[in-house]
Amino acid sequence: MKPDPSSFELDLPDPNQDELSSIEFIDRLEKAWSICDRFDLQTEIWRGRILRVIRDREKRGGTGRGTGFLQWLREMEISKTRAYSLIKLADSSDELVGGGLLKETSVNNFSRRAFIETAQSVPEVQQMIADSANEGKEITRKQVKRLADDFTSATSDLLPEEIRERAQANLLPSKVVAPLVRELSKLPKNQQEEFREALKDEQGLESLKDVASTAKCITRAIDASMSLRAFNQLELNLEKATQEAKRINALGFLSDAFGQAKNVEASVLRLYTAWRRLEHLHEKIWLESGSSTPYLRDVLNALQTLTGSTMRISLGEIAGGKKIRLQIVEEPPS
Repeated sequence: MKPDPSSFELDLPDPNQDELSSIEFIDRLEKAWSICDRFDLQTEIWRGRILRVIRDREKRGGTGRGTGFLQWLREMEISKTRAYSLIKLADSSDELVGGGLLKETSVNNFSRRAFIETAQSVPEVQQMIADSANEGKEITRKQVKRLADDFTSATSDLLPEEIRERAQANLLPSKVVAPLVRELSKLPKNQQEEFREALKDEQGLESLKDVASTAKCITRAIDASMSLRAFNQLELNLEKATQEAKRINALGFLSDAFGQAKNVEASVLRLYTAWRRLEHLHEKIWLESGSSTPYLRDVLNALQTLTGSTMRISLGEIAGGKKIRLQIVEEPPS
């Protein structure tokens, strides 16, 4: 059941109360906001259940399967992404409550973000959070994240035992160790082991941060390179290339280069699509126009510089008034 608004009182601070410290002012605002979050959570869980019912009805099959669900989303002005995030929230509620971890009434003790964070946590963290919520304690996202980070830092096999022990003894902050684990988990097994060995010798905070940053750069480089069309027809050893870039301290540059290359390819694809569409529209309007539409013909003549295979485009004052000439040549597949 959704909590009764009359059972809560929002203690908002007076913005004109000068003797109120900034810390106390923010603290009282955050408490009031968390109460609102609890109402928001209950509402969104039920919205997710409603959407799930509509979606599941559509799954029964037949011609035009799924169109009714999408039509309903359009009528309610809900995006597909938003709809599925609400359904996921409802699924999470069913898992935590229906699975026996959490009492139905204990959901009221969570902020919306804390509940989502709990649902995404490992079972051990879910159990600890659920126990606290069932005891009537309020659960915030910060608490869930801190507990999840502590658990990850103390148990992850991606870290050498020495670092796990230091994390358990609070000699290394989990807010540094946990992000390192998350970045290492995205790497290939051999690179994980390479970093794990390196961390046995370098266990200082700065070393951990450097490894996390390096692992992040490698992941970004791998992700970007996988989608680059420029690499499709070539046999490249990208893993060894990233290792070499790391050795000469150019890994960050390589990662950025892959990202920019991905942007260039995406921009060219968008340009080609827009160019073909403009060419089609230009031709259609030209055929409809004639000597009775001289002004329209003037506009079409101006647009013609963008519809041919060669385009000349001014880059504007930011580029010093320079113009760029682009030529589009369509080649058949090789």
